[in-house]
Amino acid sequence: MAELLGIPTQALFGQLFIGLINGAFYALLSLGLAVIFGLLNVINFAHGAQYMMGAFCAWLGLKYLGLNYWAALALAPLVVGASGMLIEVFLLRRIKQLDHVYGLLLTFGVALLIEGAFRQGFGAGGLPYAIPEQLEGRRNLGFMSLPNYRAWVIVASLAVCIATWVGIEKTRLGAYLRAATENPALVQAFGVRVPRMMTLTYGFGAALAALAGVMAAPIYQVSPSMGANTIIVVFAVVVIGGMGSIAGAIVSGFALGLIEGLTKVFYPQASSTVIFLIMVLVLLVKPAGLFGLAGISAGSSAAASMPGAGGGASARFSRLTMFLVAATLVAPFVGVYPVFVMKALCFALLAGAFNLLFGFAGLLSFGHAAFFGTAAYVTAYTMKYWGITPEVGIAAGTLAATALGAVFGWLAIRRQGIYFAMVTLALAQLLYFFYFQAAGFSGGEDGIQAVPRGRLFGLLDLERPLAIYYLVVAICMAGFAVIHRVVDSPFGQALKAIRENEPRAISLGYRVNRVKLLAFTLSAALAGLAGATKTIVLQLATLSDVHWGLSGEIVLMTLVGGVGTLLGPIVGAFVLVGIGTYLASLGSWITILQGAIFIVCVLTFRRGICGWIEDRAPRGWEPNAIGEPGPAKATKPDSRGD
Repeated sequence: MAELLGIPTQALFGQLFIGLINGAFYALLSLGLAVIFGLLNVINFAHGAQYMMGAFCAWLGLKYLGLNYWAALALAPLVVGASGMLIEVFLLRRIKQLDHVYGLLLTFGVALLIEGAFRQGFGAGGLPYAIPEQLEGRRNLGFMSLPNYRAWVIVASLAVCIATWVGIEKTRLGAYLRAATENPALVQAFGVRVPRMMTLTYGFGAALAALAGVMAAPIYQVSPSMGANTIIVVFAVVVIGGMGSIAGAIVSGFALGLIEGLTKVFYPQASSTVIFLIMVLVLLVKPAGLFGLAGISAGSSAAASMPGAGGGASARFSRLTMFLVAATLVAPFVGVYPVFVMKALCFALLAGAFNLLFGFAGLLSFGHAAFFGTAAYVTAYTMKYWGITPEVGIAAGTLAATALGAVFGWLAIRRQGIYFAMVTLALAQLLYFFYFQAAGFSGGEDGIQAVPRGRLFGLLDLERPLAIYYLVVAICMAGFAVIHRVVDSPFGQALKAIRENEPRAISLGYRVNRVKLLAFTLSAALAGLAGATKTIVLQLATLSDVHWGLSGEIVLMTLVGGVGTLLGPIVGAFVLVGIGTYLASLGSWITILQGAIFIVCVLTFRRGICGWIEDRAPRGWEPNAIGEPGPAKATKPDSRGD
């Protein structure tokens, strides 16, 4: 049949075999994620870092201790699993009473810290790891040549996946684990130490990731970024299979690997995006995933339990707001680098757009870079190649981001809590691969550079430093005024009602999905406005503008400044952009610092800088532009026990 389609049989089976190998890694990594989520209700963003740690354990053991592949296959999962148990005991256990979204945020910070540390210690390049002697060579099957080691990877991965499924679904220990998820108090009454069980479960999930890393080391080069490049695809696989479904993770992993291999044969350009396209189609037909339960809990609003989030909106800007506005206006005349201020303001508006969605609607989006980057590309392309004026370019970029936000929002609001975050992340990555492939429009890895600033309305020359500076100030202040007005409106009150108690809001007659979609679209529009403005400031648009790492930085900016406050994103953006600008010489230490800040904010500093100021402000003084927040809402304990 392959010959009839004009494809050599050996090429077809070769690509199918490669797809099966990728599927083996997808299944093994998805299995670890499914185990941790299904039993602990934690989206383990550190899973990719633990996969990378397994590969490095094998490489380090061989280089410094002389440990061969088989020893690494046994020891690396133990070492990484033990480190995972420490993470659960000292970090995750401290936030078990909070919404499950905090687990995602905390493990994201852990991933940044680990990856930054390995990049600092070993560099960004790849390191080779030899195939073990016993598995060298290949077999000629007639229709294809079969490498022995890769065949071993498929068989070993399948065996581990089946053994794990049997252990969880068919044994008494697995029954205890499932029961502890549903009713930890009852299981503990039977003498089972639930906290210890949960710690071992997280360690086992991390060990599975490390096992995959060891098996991947001889195939892919060992590098600090190998986990970050894989984990987003694995998240999409988990969403397709059904969050928390062990069988779904295994079947979807292998099946999607094969589909990816077939796509490389018939349409190679789509091979990096086909999994995300399938995810979108699955969500349209079955939002819970192929093997997920329709009634599974989606998680509550994280922002509802965020200290300092919410509260009524003030009818006027606070004194601190006015001070910041005045400082921004005079900054160019007191020795402050104008480009730094303009860049910080653009990211402040982006963080403010995210905060409108997370802080007031309770929807954690990990895909806002998609809107920022789309607007940046559209503005850059139209201004450079079509020669349009800057105001039209900004409007075009903002409209493109708004339209994209409406589409993404329509898909994402079908899920809640951590599911919502996962869907936005996968959708954004789909767009990233699109821009990576569409080099004719995006410029590929080079991006679109040397974008002309032009003349505003054909009159104001934006090449003049003060002209572009005050245009950026005006745009960003207008954006924050829109956010302030939205929060202070009946629509803003509806958002907060949905965030606090969605079932009650539905019973009161709110059309919840319509409100969420409008909020998502508005947030995307503001993020697009920030991206379009940034393009004119820096005169370029690149893949980093649409990469999921930028979405993580946006979350960090909001956490540092203060979720649910108008000033929080501004303060957080200036702090993080300042670190990136003035500490750039530190290299990978910046990533380590960002990871550490993420962890501290989630564990002990959830009110952020503005919340900290508010706690110490004199009575009656307004540090936030949205007024006095209400008390922190008590959250329902999760299912992990005491």
